[in-house]
Amino acid sequence: MTQVDLKYGAATHVGLVRVGNEDAHLVAPPVFVVADGMGGHDHGDVASAFAVEEFARLADEGIDAATVADAVSAALTAVHARIDEYDAVHHAAGELLFGAGTTAVAAVLVTDVAEPYWLVANLGDSRAYLFADGELVQLTVDHSLVQELVDAGTIAAADAAGHPDRHIVTRALGGPVRHEPDLFHVPVEVSGRLLLCSDGVSEMLAHDDIGRILAERGEPTAAAEQVVAAAVEAGGRDNATAVVVDVVGLTRERPHDNDVRQPSTEQETGAHP
Repeated sequence: MTQVDLKYGAATHVGLVRVGNEDAHLVAPPVFVVADGMGGHDHGDVASAFAVEEFARLADEGIDAATVADAVSAALTAVHARIDEYDAVHHAAGELLFGAGTTAVAAVLVTDVAEPYWLVANLGDSRAYLFADGELVQLTVDHSLVQELVDAGTIAAADAAGHPDRHIVTRALGGPVRHEPDLFHVPVEVSGRLLLCSDGVSEMLAHDDIGRILAERGEPTAAAEQVVAAAVEAGGRDNATAVVVDVVGLTRERPHDNDVRQPSTEQETGAHP
């Protein structure tokens, strides 16, 4: 068992083009989520809200290393089922044209193991990054048509951000096909900074610019706010959302240690066993 001390913060902005904000996010340690109601779909805000609600339920139920992957998969299945049910009701009423949908990226802290880790899951083009030792690493791979073109060598990675089909995702929650997420185990590191964001951030900011902001901003709330503000300043073509989580301490408990935790004294600081 390891106690992991976290600080965390989040920010979101509608952007300069969209009328409403279809992004949703969750800060419910040990669970953190960003969901992006897909552009061009009706009621995307409802779909992203479903994602947040199901992962909030997962956080309430507690995290067990033996079952966490299945629990994350079950949460995503529940989101998909709720979207399908919503679509059926509103299609029948003539209130829905294309169907609701959302991307999702989630990070779940797992501590009841010898070496704690983040279980990161993604569907779509919302991303997870890790900033550690002065280096920014993109943890997730976009499920998008443009990413497939890059992987095939059809276009250069540098041309992806401006490609006309950049908003077409190949996996998401909602629709006739139930897609499986990618899952990643990411070791927990002291001073590691995790960023979850919607494509309204990653499409507007270069990789190095994101890394610079995460390096310069000390508090996670300030970092999240600056990431979003920079995305808006760069053009704000889409809703922009960022969740930043810092690992500020690790304590490995000995078998005879008392299982006692001091309550957090700051709203955005928590210790998680």
